[in-house]
Amino acid sequence: MIKNIIFDFGDIFVNLDKPATLREMEKHNISGFSGAILQKNLAYEKGLITSEEFLKAYGSEYNLEKDVVVNSWNAILIDFPEHRFEFIKELSASNQYRLFLLSNTNEIHIDWIKKNVPFFEDFKNCFDAFYLSHEINFRKPDAAIYKFVLDAHNLKPEECLFIDDTKENTDAATSLGLQTWHLDPASEDVTDLFTIKKELF
Repeated sequence: MIKNIIFDFGDIFVNLDKPATLREMEKHNISGFSGAILQKNLAYEKGLITSEEFLKAYGSEYNLEKDVVVNSWNAILIDFPEHRFEFIKELSASNQYRLFLLSNTNEIHIDWIKKNVPFFEDFKNCFDAFYLSHEINFRKPDAAIYKFVLDAHNLKPEECLFIDDTKENTDAATSLGLQTWHLDPASEDVTDLFTIKKELF
């Protein structure tokens, strides 16, 4: 029986254009990320380096101004459809499940969300806990991030449903005993949870 629902953020609530950052970089004659920059990206997502250090790394590697990096980095973020906020607000008000958010999100992206999504704070308040990778120094699909949430709230894996659009993330959760929904953002919407995964409830 599901008692706890753990949601990803991007392409679950916020619509993403995942190739957009590299597409923007190509406008500045950058065709791909170096190994060093990919490592910086991972470190930044885990909060192991600051936004300033992250932007300096891109400036040093590609000779880009900070605003160019920020704008390119944020190009991935499209919008947050309000019907998804209404869904989670109603689910929270029902008090039927404990709700958690668990997202690989960095500081530059969450700053954009705070600035551009007027209901963000109300959305955040719908959850029992709201975990962003850069704040807790873990990222999916590492097993440690799931264990962190389970241990912090004394959750039984079999009583948890984890929802994510990335298969390696749901596979990692499945291996730890959680129920999962690998949501396809091209054809599915989180608001259809109780129809698509009705067998779990």
